[in-house]
Amino acid sequence: MPQGLAEEEDEQDDLRPLPESHDDDSSSASSASSTGTIRPSPSKHLFARPKGFLTSNSSPSSTASKRLLDEISWSEYFDQELYLEHATPSKKIVYHVYLTPPSQKAPLFVTHHGAGSSGLSFAVLAAEIRRVLPGAGVLSLDARGHGETVVHDVKAAAEGASGSGEGPDLSLSILSEDMLNVINLTQKKMGWPELPGLLLVGHSLGGAVVTDVAYRGELKKAVLGYAVLDVVEGSAIDALQSMQSYLSTRPTSFPSLSSGIEWHTRTRTIRNSTSARVSVPSLLYRALPSGGPYPSQASSWLWRTNLAATQPFWEGWFVGLSKKFLEAKGGKLLLLAGTDRLDKELMIGQMQGKYQLQVFPEAGHFIQEDQPGKTAMVLADFYRRNDRSALRLPPKVGDILKINELH
Repeated sequence: MPQGLAEEEDEQDDLRPLPESHDDDSSSASSASSTGTIRPSPSKHLFARPKGFLTSNSSPSSTASKRLLDEISWSEYFDQELYLEHATPSKKIVYHVYLTPPSQKAPLFVTHHGAGSSGLSFAVLAAEIRRVLPGAGVLSLDARGHGETVVHDVKAAAEGASGSGEGPDLSLSILSEDMLNVINLTQKKMGWPELPGLLLVGHSLGGAVVTDVAYRGELKKAVLGYAVLDVVEGSAIDALQSMQSYLSTRPTSFPSLSSGIEWHTRTRTIRNSTSARVSVPSLLYRALPSGGPYPSQASSWLWRTNLAATQPFWEGWFVGLSKKFLEAKGGKLLLLAGTDRLDKELMIGQMQGKYQLQVFPEAGHFIQEDQPGKTAMVLADFYRRNDRSALRLPPKVGDILKINELH
């Protein structure tokens, strides 16, 4: 067994029963040709074998090792996945999102992953949120150029060309606009007369996106608060200088999906193997060997997102992040893996009580994957602190005097 998988983590590796789902049957009535929904079959149990089940050709150790590298389906953590179309004069984008709708008057956590990751980076966290807030919903998106979200060049298609060959525009303003589009398209798809209370949660690059969305104020009072996971402006910009060096040390491909999962856990990039089993497969795609139309033993698994090609956008993601984080309206939560990541502006803001700070020193950069249970508890508490529906204002003095006059 690889060394990284042999180590015990705070979070349990075994799948746990998920909280009762809340499907919204009304969504079919509001769906349009521009949207698509995929729901898992209620009878689908991909991992229903009892523990200790052995085939005639397997040993207990080899079976356990293989189980720790098996892919876990998104349907274990979300009720449905949606494909939401949005068109502009030059582009057509199909957003891919995972959704568990909230129950009536419950909040909706909207999550945005970091660069090179996907919406499934929040899969295990989504289940943990539902465990501590059973009615809550979770909407987790794949950013453009990540996961299954696809951008089509309308002009190139009309001219019969395959495209410009350029990568997607990953500038902060575009990613923020995408997140707003996803929220509004999901509302339309699900037939919600108004948006539920929103908690925006972003990891790394996603933290910059949710902060920018909150700062723009276009969602108005629907945003109860926003949470940024393990990114601050100063340390993020400093880290960019060594990013290309880090990327050069990563494998360019993997011989199998399980080897990709194993690499992430062995290197402790992701310290929770359950989360790695559900999130890593969405980061890779199977490339056919040259000279043949069918997959074979010689095929390899490549990264879906070329992170090195996103370098022109890196600095623009984080410049001004601290200022926007402190000034945007709504509750503010900063969750870090170490206090050394705080820059001067945030240290001053923390001393002034402008935001809630939580530190998980035992977690790596992927806090929501390494410590999903603890992260969910912090987010649930953050929601309760900012839940406006729980506020009960005292009666006005004039109303009290009128009541006294009647008696």
